[in-house]
Amino acid sequence: MNLLRALATVSGLTLLSRVTGLVRENLTATLFGASAMTDAFFIAFRLPNLLRRLFAEGAFSQAFVPMLAIARERQSPDEFRAFVDRIATVLFWALVAISVAGVAGAPLLVLLTGSGLTRDPPAFEAAVMMTRWMFPYILFISMVSLAAGILNTWRRFAVPAFSPVLLNLCFIGSALLLSDRFDPPVYAMAAGVVLGGIAQLAIQVPALMRIGMLPRIGLNLRESLRDPATRTLLARMAPAVLAVSAAQISLMINTHIASRLAPGSVSWISYSDRLMEFPTALLGVALGTVLLPSLSQASGQHNEARYSALLDWGMRLVLVLAVPCTIGMALMAEPLTALLFHYGRFRPIDVQMTQQAIQAYAVGLPALIAIKVLAPGFFARQNIRTPVLIALLALVTTQLLNLVLVPWLAHAGLALATSLAALLNAGLLMAGLLRARTWRPGVGWLRLGAQVSAAAVLLTALLAVCVPRIDWIGLGTQPLLRAGYALGLIGAGAVLYLVVLLACGLRPAHFLRRNQ
Repeated sequence: MNLLRALATVSGLTLLSRVTGLVRENLTATLFGASAMTDAFFIAFRLPNLLRRLFAEGAFSQAFVPMLAIARERQSPDEFRAFVDRIATVLFWALVAISVAGVAGAPLLVLLTGSGLTRDPPAFEAAVMMTRWMFPYILFISMVSLAAGILNTWRRFAVPAFSPVLLNLCFIGSALLLSDRFDPPVYAMAAGVVLGGIAQLAIQVPALMRIGMLPRIGLNLRESLRDPATRTLLARMAPAVLAVSAAQISLMINTHIASRLAPGSVSWISYSDRLMEFPTALLGVALGTVLLPSLSQASGQHNEARYSALLDWGMRLVLVLAVPCTIGMALMAEPLTALLFHYGRFRPIDVQMTQQAIQAYAVGLPALIAIKVLAPGFFARQNIRTPVLIALLALVTTQLLNLVLVPWLAHAGLALATSLAALLNAGLLMAGLLRARTWRPGVGWLRLGAQVSAAAVLLTALLAVCVPRIDWIGLGTQPLLRAGYALGLIGAGAVLYLVVLLACGLRPAHFLRRNQ
């Protein structure tokens, strides 16, 4: 399989997911604005989302996918199926227990996550109710992650990459069709989360059946736990949970701090985070998804040259693609925020506050993308200890920076602290791979750096001159004209960047790579 083609497939579907995600956020901003009630929804959704990242996309996938790749090569088909069934059984019943506990403990969880909501009792009560509605989402989405791990190991990337689109469509449908049926209307968004989790799981079933790998959930949990392979996976998940939880604990602390700032701060951070997830997922998550199975296979075959070459390929793409995204996010924060969110209840002050957070996040965008490539370099070798230690250091660094930056920059200080800690995280991961000679950079990096730098300078000049000349807030009465200006600048910037790269001698063929 051509890895660039696989990356294009995943990135294309991720782009669709992020576009529908932005439509979803646009509707949220238009219908509900940035208020205590929207803060309540974002806080309530943060809780099951945290567990999703811990048990699904984070620790589970990092431990499961490398083991799955090796087991597929070394075990018979029957042994392999039994291994997957046992893992599915343990995951399912553990998540049922967590969901029940989350529903019962919702008031305490909301208090821990966003105690600032206690200043507005109706918002606090709404957050508790929405937490109870949405907590079972962790069960659905974790089983989706199990299915995605299996499908990605079979190089079936399309269905897992498409499934988040269904969540966004359920959000959009609920916002448009159900908001007038709930009091408060923001409850419609919680209903959309539950429907989205069910839809994402349902679409995985036919894809798994086509490859004969639909897991069977057993009733005998004790028997599954006795299996040595299951215990090995759980042992490897433990440090992975710690690594992923460090970032999520930092996010929860930031949410808690934001809830104690001006009303709307949680929403401003959430809207800016959604916009930053666009390039992070489109590039970083897509690269990590494509690379991890290939790196795991190369590690299982003890093919050091191929392992290093895969990492080198991924990091070159990070350099070429993350730099223009960073420049665009930093210099077009106001146009993008106004274009996407400045409608209905979303006020000009909300545009300004969200813009500040986006610019602060942009500082660390290259690092956030690079981490998605660098971390699999450790996970594929089943070395989770090193990323754990680095993640814990990043957690401590983030909170120390918060002490300095939040009194100065308020909610934007939270975003800047996250960015600076991400730079530290990526730098230490890179240093670890280089020191262990797991990644040996190939020739041509200096030339590539010069090519990207030349294109970046001209892109910066274009946006720095053009963006301030337009009254993006004032164009709220002419949304089509505002959209034309913003999309025109994005298109012109992309063309300029690519033309300069081509003029400097960079060709797409330089990134073609087959998974062999």
